[in-house]
This record gives sequence, C-alpha cells and structure tokens, in this order.
Amino acid sequence: MTTAENPATATDTRTITLLVNGREVTRAVSTRTTLSDFLREDLDLVSVHLGCEHGVCGCCTVLFDGESVRACLMLAVQARGHEVETVESLSADQNDLHPIQQSFAEEQGLQCGFCTPAMVLRAKEILADGRERSDAEVRSDISGILCRCTGYQNIVNAVQNAGRKLSRGANGGAGTHDGVGTSAVDGAETEQATDIDRAPGFDGPAGTEQRG
Repeated sequence: MTTAENPATATDTRTITLLVNGREVTRAVSTRTTLSDFLREDLDLVSVHLGCEHGVCGCCTVLFDGESVRACLMLAVQARGHEVETVESLSADQNDLHPIQQSFAEEQGLQCGFCTPAMVLRAKEILADGRERSDAEVRSDISGILCRCTGYQNIVNAVQNAGRKLSRGANGGAGTHDGVGTSAVDGAETEQATDIDRAPGFDGPAGTEQRG
C-alpha cells in the first residue's frame, strides 16, 4: 500500500513533482510522509535504508540537489521541485559498475552492506570536486554515516581508490565512465545523467535539519 492510499497517514495530501534519478515523478503524497518512506514505499527505491529514523545513523542518506541529506528527517513534500538521487542511479548493470561501486567491491569496503548505499552516495558527493584527500580527511567526510562492520578503513581505501579511478577518467585514461545509470521508477528503466555539482560541507540545504 502506498502512502497516498494509507488512511492512517493520508490525512492531508499534496501533489508533488520532482526529479528522482533523472526522471520526473509526480505523486500525491501525505504531508506527513517522510522522504525516505516516499522513496521506499512509493517509488520502490529500497536502497534507502532505514536504521534509527532519528537522523543519527545516516543510512538513509540520499543526494538532494547534489548534497547529502538524511531522508528520514525530510518530508516528501519538501522535495517538490528538487532533484533526488539514490544509489540506483549509478549503475544497474553489474558488468558496468560506476567507478565508486567498483572500488567498494575491490577494497571490500562493505560487509553487511546496510550503510553502503549511503557511503557510496557520500563518496560521489565528496569526490566530485576532483581534489585529493588524506585518509584523515576522508574519515572526517564520511563520519556522518555509521558503519558497524568494517572499522571504516576499507571504506576509506575504497573512497581513495574511487578518487584515483575518477581522476584517470577525467584525464581520458583508464577508469572512464559515462556517468549514466538506470533506475526503476514505475517499473520502467530510463537512462539518466548522474553527474552533480558538489556543494561544500556536509550540512545539506537549509531547513532540512541535517547532520551535525
């Protein structure tokens, strides 16, 4: 049952239009529905994982106009007119993974995988500026997302590996990727551009009560 059909939550509804993974989506949603529930329940984008649902763990992180936000702290209606990106946008083809996905696999930057979609999206955001980072900087950059398995070092290694791959791609060398992924919305697969402009910091848009 979608949120719009649930009488327990659909006390007041609004019709919203937004871009999700490059595809324009229009839905009637309850004003009480969180962005995370909207993405998971209405659009079946189940990579948006729900952990604490209090904005602490960061596992529901998505990119909102190119910036990391915790989807459990936002309402779906706040996304009207904006662009949201989930990890499904990077690549749906296991034989043609995005360089960040490749790096997480190569460096064993995941165990249970619960935090991985959030980590991958955060990595995409911070690597978009093309700047080299120390391991300490990477640790700081990903500190808003909790991982209970890896001890973080392999995630740091994966981010650094991805940075090298993306740098080689930008210079026309090995590791190029066209930045186009596919995403299932309404059961249809569509091509979409996944390049974003990185906004500085880790705070997200004003008014969305992002991580500290």
